Amino acid sequence: MNPLTKVKLINELNEKEAELDVKDSVSWHSVYKESAWIFLGGIPYELTEGDIICVFSQYGEIANVNLVRDKKTGKSKGFCFLCYEDQRSTILAVDNFNGIKIKGRTIRVDHVANYRPPKDTDDIDDVTKHLREEGCAPKVPPPSSSESESEKEYAVPVKKPKKDKKEKKKKKKEKKEKKKALKEEKRARTETSMSSPVRVKKEKEDTTYEKYATKGPAGSRRDRSGQDFRNPQDTADEVDRFRDRYEGERERYREEDKNREDKRHEDTRQRDREGDRVRGVDRERNGERERDRDRERERERERDRVRERERHRERDRGNDKGFAKHRDHSCEREHRRN
Repeated sequence: MNPLTKVKLINELNEKEAELDVKDSVSWHSVYKESAWIFLGGIPYELTEGDIICVFSQYGEIANVNLVRDKKTGKSKGFCFLCYEDQRSTILAVDNFNGIKIKGRTIRVDHVANYRPPKDTDDIDDVTKHLREEGCAPKVPPPSSSESESEKEYAVPVKKPKKDKKEKKKKKKEKKEKKKALKEEKRARTETSMSSPVRVKKEKEDTTYEKYATKGPAGSRRDRSGQDFRNPQDTADEVDRFRDRYEGERERYREEDKNREDKRHEDTRQRDREGDRVRGVDRERNGERERDRDRERERERERDRVRERERHRERDRGNDKGFAKHRDHSCEREHRRN
């Protein structure tokens, strides 16, 4: 991806978060909360480590800086890695320095998740080696006993670190096991309650109901449970009627299918006949055309024969004239000799 495109994307992301008022815990910066290193790209080649520290120390104390240089010439390659003492300074630097111009060049500033320090070589100078080992942050004197006591008094309570994932998994398993045990206890209780005999009160028999039940047709009588008391002969007759009606409908459907199939076959036959008739007409037309062509060819041959005969006659006439002329000349010669 083009570095300028990355610069635009980071600026757009920061603007959206500012518009939506996103909390720090949900911000995209929180992904890099474990790293205090940032990447600087597009730096002018003339800048040194001191110039970079002067510019980027506006938002926090700088602990270390690694300006990547060419091994042979020692010139800057135009990018750098920088470490702050406070990780929150990286957020300020990325938000404010990304996209600015220094000496006509647009600078790209981004977080670094896993910074790997460069390997030391033999040709490295003492200053660079000391800078990589100890950094460039100012050394703070050790605090006195009184200051340490005051710091303890006014110290802000720090939240306990989160427990390991293993402990969380153990807790989840324990909760699941407890839930399973509770469910099993509930099932056991319901089974015991279902297995215990339940007393059901018997209804008192109503003598007056029998009078009403005996009245009316046999087909409409019902007992208390709602079942029908019908004559078996009536049910058999109803089954026979249903069977006859079903058989009649099935026969009618078969007849309709048969008629539909016959009609389809008749249509196909009609189409075949029509196609044969059209093909026969085409054959006749083609035959007429062939006969006309044959007649025309015969006429052409006859004309050619007549022309050939005429040519032969003309040639024969010319030969006869030449012979007569030769004969006259020969007679004249004979007469002159005599």
